[in-house]
Amino acid sequence: MSKGVLVSLVASLLFGVMYYGSPHLAPLQGQDIFGWRVLFAVPLVSLMLRVSGERTLIPGTLQRLRTDRRLWLAMPACAAMVGVQLWLFLWAPLHGRALQVSMGYFLLPLVMVLVGRVVYGERLSPLQRLAVASAAFGVGWALLRNHGLSWEMLLVALGYPAYFLVRRHLDIAHLGGFWVELVLLLPVAGWAAIGDGQALLQMLAQRPALYALIPLLGVVSAVALMCYVLAAKMLSFSLFGLLTYVEPVLLMLAALLLGESVGQGQWPTYIAIWIAVALLALEGGMKLRRRRFNGGCSAP
Repeated sequence: MSKGVLVSLVASLLFGVMYYGSPHLAPLQGQDIFGWRVLFAVPLVSLMLRVSGERTLIPGTLQRLRTDRRLWLAMPACAAMVGVQLWLFLWAPLHGRALQVSMGYFLLPLVMVLVGRVVYGERLSPLQRLAVASAAFGVGWALLRNHGLSWEMLLVALGYPAYFLVRRHLDIAHLGGFWVELVLLLPVAGWAAIGDGQALLQMLAQRPALYALIPLLGVVSAVALMCYVLAAKMLSFSLFGLLTYVEPVLLMLAALLLGESVGQGQWPTYIAIWIAVALLALEGGMKLRRRRFNGGCSAP
């Protein structure tokens, strides 16, 4: 579990770095960035599986595709779900829908906790329950100010739990399954990133720094996605959901560094989320201290 928490935090940190760096990728648009993220992720996930000694996960998943017909529908569906989320993450800021998508990320952990409780019977610790209550207050405040739910909120808050549920149920919640999903996205990603090549050549001529920035984006994005997928496998549904609150906090800090400001009416939401994250950090620190103490007592 400790490794899962660390991997989840690394994923959130890298997503925050990517969000902060996205304005420096101009004139790339949201669909361009989506395409390059997928194109770079496929070879890097392959390399990760080879280095980690888990190279059999890819042929194992492909073998299951031959024998388990459920995967014929599930794998394309999972690919579509993750593809839509990758696209939406960077489409929204470019089209004035960042607030709706960020609200979806605030709702997502609460939905994950609910799914963990109902589907898997997971129980929360007292501090985790306090974190959920604090987060629920913050999200409720934001929803009242936002006057209800939008399709972007629902797509994030319901799409990710459905994606992780399907992957766990069919035992494809590993990097081998993720690699197959990315490969299925390659035709769409190639069209989005390269197209007929003319627009890409114009952007590279206009901004030569993209020759370095695009591969850097690909590496950061691929590592973040791998960490996110691994954390979802290593942690309980509820804890993984709660830890995703670290990401919107980092995204807000990135937005402040980019010159944006938080409206006065938005502070109760962010303060409530910060309290939830602080409670999770407190619980993690208490568990670590308890583990060290028990280890010290059991030493000869």
